[in-house]
Amino acid sequence: MTDLNKSNNTDHTNSANEQLLNAVDNNVNSQQVSIKAWSQKLLVVILCIASFYGGWKSYESNMVNDCTANGGQMIEGKKTMICQLS
Repeated sequence: MTDLNKSNNTDHTNSANEQLLNAVDNNVNSQQVSIKAWSQKLLVVILCIASFYGGWKSYESNMVNDCTANGGQMIEGKKTMICQLS
């Protein structure tokens, strides 16, 4: 009967150790997911800014091309570009 008590205590100890290891694994996994989510959010923000800037520069370039195609000349103002037709 002493042997049965020892095996029962060992089972409870192993079960407690497994629960502790599972809790630690879950905590590590949640931290990795959190870091991944933040890095993805940062990447999306950077890509949005780059896309906006690229679109803005493309629009400016199209306006300059339209102006010169119609025989005009671009004149820089303080905050704007002005197309002056000859």
